[in-house]
Amino acid sequence: MKTAVPCYYHLDVEVSPERVGQVRRILAAHLRFWDLENLVEPVCGGAELLLNAIDEHATDKNTSIEMWWNGQHLITAIGDHNRDLRPDQDLRACLEHIAAISDGWGCCATDTGSKVIWFSQRARAGERVPLVPTAPAPSLREGLDVPREVPAAVLAGPASTPERVLEEAR
Repeated sequence: MKTAVPCYYHLDVEVSPERVGQVRRILAAHLRFWDLENLVEPVCGGAELLLNAIDEHATDKNTSIEMWWNGQHLITAIGDHNRDLRPDQDLRACLEHIAAISDGWGCCATDTGSKVIWFSQRARAGERVPLVPTAPAPSLREGLDVPREVPAAVLAGPASTPERVLEEAR
């Protein structure tokens, strides 16, 4: 089994409708590179929801996105620089969806008055779908007993009929 190496990624972006799709592809590429293919959809979907909400409601579109992978959990954090955007009003539907798809989530204020919304997903490094064992192919030979060694003297004897040889071999 492959040992998980802690990973970190940071991206600063000015949110616009066309940049949301680009950011989704960038995050998906990093998750695949970290061997976390099974987290692409929930993580990129949650990030896309938050970025679309920031694009729709925020006046300052500058956003920071961070991902931390510690070998068991992936934490994705999206921080905006907009003091006017309120999570309890403007982002309510988005946060409800993130709460439904993640193992944990939260929102915290920074010293500058902006906010960071984070959510986590649990996974294991190199997690794969288990292989299903296949049934063995039928054998071409019948299950025969291993022949016993027959002394050469028995075969060379005067009464060496096949029945007699088998009888003495037993």
